Amino acid sequence: MVMNKVNSAAAEERSEKEFRIIHIPSKPVYDILKRIFDFTVALLMLVVLAVPLLIIALIIVIDNPGAAPIYVQKRIGKNGREFNFYKFRSMVPNAEDMLDSLLEQNEMDGPAFKMKDDPRITRFGHFIRKTCIDELPQLLNVIKGDMSLVGPRPPLPREVAMYDEYQKQRLSVIPGITCFWQVMPERNTVSFDDWMASDLKYIEERSLRTDFIILLKTVGTVLGMEGI
Repeated sequence: MVMNKVNSAAAEERSEKEFRIIHIPSKPVYDILKRIFDFTVALLMLVVLAVPLLIIALIIVIDNPGAAPIYVQKRIGKNGREFNFYKFRSMVPNAEDMLDSLLEQNEMDGPAFKMKDDPRITRFGHFIRKTCIDELPQLLNVIKGDMSLVGPRPPLPREVAMYDEYQKQRLSVIPGITCFWQVMPERNTVSFDDWMASDLKYIEERSLRTDFIILLKTVGTVLGMEGI
């Protein structure tokens, strides 16, 4: 209810301005090269990181007995297609059931939910979020073609249900593990509208050069432990 009111207010404010339909250029050569790069890098990373990934999964099981180390969640991809999204578990098993009681403490405007001191996060979950290790299973999504290494983050179905037509434009490309928003300093303080604007900027300007720059900045973000 709170998020609906906030998003409605943001949409009304934006409707007072000129509604902008972004230009989404067709880039078949870029799309092919990007897919080859994504698949190759994701496969190599999974092979190289196989042992560390198994160790992380074991620690999660020890830290949170009875819960699967890989958390599978429904997300929305290109053109509104729903897919299974993989993450290392960083929250307690009943995290989704606890969400309704925490909505009023949401620290972001718009449909997305972010809370710095989220009580649902486990002890080891804080570490893997801070280091972005929790995102590594999404390399499987990249292999499958559900996601790319670079692109707008895939939203939850309940978030998309609250999107206006302007925001739905971010679903016009394959979502990614990292994006402009992911490498912003203190990204969780960025407004939802600015987050959406950065995704739409990426869609209009996407290129191999842009992807490479974002990937380099992502390495800096991970090494600086700027997750969460």
